[in-house]
Amino acid sequence: MPSYVYASKEALTAAIHAAYLKLDAEYDEISESDKDLRLPDVDRTPAEILAYQLGWLARVRSWEAEELAGGTPQMPAPGYTWNRLGEMYADFYRQYEAYSLTELRAMFARAEAQWLAWIDGLSDEELFVQGKRRWTGENPNWPMARWIHINSAAPFGSFRSKIRKWKKSKSAAV
Repeated sequence: MPSYVYASKEALTAAIHAAYLKLDAEYDEISESDKDLRLPDVDRTPAEILAYQLGWLARVRSWEAEELAGGTPQMPAPGYTWNRLGEMYADFYRQYEAYSLTELRAMFARAEAQWLAWIDGLSDEELFVQGKRRWTGENPNWPMARWIHINSAAPFGSFRSKIRKWKKSKSAAV
């Protein structure tokens, strides 16, 4: 069974929260002065990883809000196409660059709590049956739960690996 297939809403939210807790815990050992430290072995700084997550969690929820308000979401975001995501990420980084690591972590905690509350308010049909939202597209393999997974649980896990690699690289450089 693919990692994005969940037996229930509870299993989905539990996976997201567990991955969030593990990623956030990795930041306990990172100092404020290192938040923007770019190391050769890792493609993002610690702050950029949090900005990426904050940006994507907000983007997905904006698609939902826009559709529920009767509009048609511009995906991935106004002015961007799927083949220009790097430019959108750069905007995420600029949007959050003035915040401290402590502030970014607090924002991430709030965003994750809002994300889980949003999911909790969705029905199993909305989550697991394709086509309940236009923004999820028409591919039968992409119900909302999969979109949610690839924008939370999956990157929380992959970015945890990046942060661990970043810390290892920093230790080796010292």
